[in-house]
Amino acid sequence: MTFGINLPPQMKVFGAFFVYSFCMGSMFPRLPEIQRAMGVGEGQLGLALIGSAVGTLISLTFAGRFIEAIGYRRVLLTAIPLLSALYALAMWAQGPLVFFLLLIPVGLTIGCIEIIINIEADRVEHAIGRRIMNRAHAFWSLGFFAAGMVGSFIAQTGLAPRYHLMLMIPVILVATLVILGRFQPAAHRTGSSTDDTPHLARPTVTIMLLVGVCLSAMLMEGAGIDWSAIYMRDVFGAAPFWAGIAVATVAGSQAFARFFADGFVDRYNPVAVARTLLSILGLGVLLVFFAPVDWSAYLGFALIGIGSSALFPLAMSAAAQQTDRPAAINVAALAQFSFTAFLLGPPLLGYVAEHFGIQWTFGVGLPLVVLGLVTAHVLAPAPATKVVTP
Repeated sequence: MTFGINLPPQMKVFGAFFVYSFCMGSMFPRLPEIQRAMGVGEGQLGLALIGSAVGTLISLTFAGRFIEAIGYRRVLLTAIPLLSALYALAMWAQGPLVFFLLLIPVGLTIGCIEIIINIEADRVEHAIGRRIMNRAHAFWSLGFFAAGMVGSFIAQTGLAPRYHLMLMIPVILVATLVILGRFQPAAHRTGSSTDDTPHLARPTVTIMLLVGVCLSAMLMEGAGIDWSAIYMRDVFGAAPFWAGIAVATVAGSQAFARFFADGFVDRYNPVAVARTLLSILGLGVLLVFFAPVDWSAYLGFALIGIGSSALFPLAMSAAAQQTDRPAAINVAALAQFSFTAFLLGPPLLGYVAEHFGIQWTFGVGLPLVVLGLVTAHVLAPAPATKVVTP
């Protein structure tokens, strides 16, 4: 028996990104209560959060063949509800070590979902002849925004995080069946290589420059998700609702910017777009770091969301256009380095927060913004080669 509504392929991709991120985002508005219940500082909480990063990196590196063997549809329809159950299970951890261990299977599941939905977005994009990747990631941010809003309201009621995330399991299960019940993976790109890419792709100088372009965006987006709620609680004494709204602000502004990113990239030079976004990101970091009142911090979080919205896709496009070796290897090299920064950076910033103050969780982004401005020239498209006929 087939469940779900019949949707066009690109709408199924958008729905997959939304449901997955809504499931993933439910925990982060509750981090202040999780920290308080464990009685630990930001450093220990940060180390515990690395559990999901470890699982995700393992999964991204080795899960490809497993997914191909089991089948995209079967893995996706199982993995999203499973992810919700694993997050709920992690909420029962009494201390940071158990929390770390319970987040490893969370990360393993995240990696599988990431592989499937990003490959599916790429194949659907090719099949329909229209760019949808930035819009797909806009729906990811929109799902996080929705999770932040729902989590903020539930936090204000005083319901414990463990019961909140248990409540999300049937919600995610029903949403997965309704939106993705008729999901069938798109066909492989015609003419694409079937060769295996190496598990660890060696970075070139150009790839490392591209990492420099998007490093501040990856780190500050992750910091906004992991630490913004705790920042609002510690700096301004925000109630649970308003602490959770900080997470929603980062994700909501990022979603808004991503919906329009493709048009700006098509209209203007990628270097100019990147430097504009980096300047907005830098202004947001400054506002959060020096925020005298709470509304200026929310404005800073909104600017961080906008500024971090399209830098990674711009870098990925530039990596794919390099001609020194196959595009898949360059894209894999950039993804591995950037995703490592996105996953491992914000948890490690917990030590910075504990020893220097929560504001420095965002303050360390300023030199990385400068690095991005210096290296942004590498995004310039290669000049077209003129053929001269005698």
